[in-house]
Amino acid sequence: MMAGHGDDHLADGGPARHIPVLLAEVLAALHPAEGEVHVDGTFGAGGYTRAILQTGASVVAIDRDPDAIAAGRALESQSGGKLRLVQAPFSSLDEHVDQVDGVVLDIGVSSMQLDQAERGFSFRADGPLDMRMAQAGASAADVVNRFKAGDLARIFGFLGEERHAGRIARMIESRRDKRPFERTLDLADAIETHIGRAPKDKIHPATRVFQALRIYVNDELGELARALFAAERALKPGGRLVVVTFHSLEDRIVKRFITDRSSAPSRSRYMPELEVIATTFTKAGGAVGPSDAETAINPRARSAKLRAAVRTAVAPRGEDFSIFGLPKLPDVGQSGER
Repeated sequence: MMAGHGDDHLADGGPARHIPVLLAEVLAALHPAEGEVHVDGTFGAGGYTRAILQTGASVVAIDRDPDAIAAGRALESQSGGKLRLVQAPFSSLDEHVDQVDGVVLDIGVSSMQLDQAERGFSFRADGPLDMRMAQAGASAADVVNRFKAGDLARIFGFLGEERHAGRIARMIESRRDKRPFERTLDLADAIETHIGRAPKDKIHPATRVFQALRIYVNDELGELARALFAAERALKPGGRLVVVTFHSLEDRIVKRFITDRSSAPSRSRYMPELEVIATTFTKAGGAVGPSDAETAINPRARSAKLRAAVRTAVAPRGEDFSIFGLPKLPDVGQSGER
């Protein structure tokens, strides 16, 4: 499964058995069958991939985390040629497949990543302040120790929806001059000490900051937007797109994409006729959430939401990021540096 983003036990990443979220609902929407080819764009621990393979369909499974790919090699070798693993960001999925029957994306951070202290996604156990899914590029420590307070506040405020974003950013800027932040517990403890924690608070004060850092370091929202465009290019007519999200920012992107691609633009009868834009997807129902039974077994599924659409025969429209309303955040290597 892919863990959610907002709750304390999710962000802290306590040990959890791997349970694919909304598995029955994903299979119902994806409807894999013998002879078909499907893309699991977020392989993780392989929960969806195993279920798809059991239907007789073939899978191209993508993950940018080398650990996930390494752990999946045994399954690949046992698949009789029906599974192909690809280490790459899922935004490049159309570079690895052509005209597939389905694409499933399970957005967020995996239980495996949360549960490994050395990956630095969690602050339940101490570890390096890393958070890099691909294990390459700038880390969370680089961002925290190099970015201006104003840039940190924008990241915490938008990506983490943290109401104390400015206060926390200024604290970080002041503290790091004395000693840089290198460990997860150091940052989490500093935030809790500065902001405080009331007995009624359900989540740790550092939860939203950790969420924001992880999303930013891995460009998760940008990756999701690019992956949706890539799926539009890769799916054959009648192909199914299924996306499971765990956060309102992610769900908003998916909802806007499906709405934009499945709806003709509205116009007034008093205005001149506009060029009709053909739809590239047909919306497949509304948002689907987990059952009470699933959340009782797997609390991390609580915030999950599934949206699906079916590809039409219309040619891809091309990338238009304006439909998502994503803000311009500081660049990891440039504008955020001190």
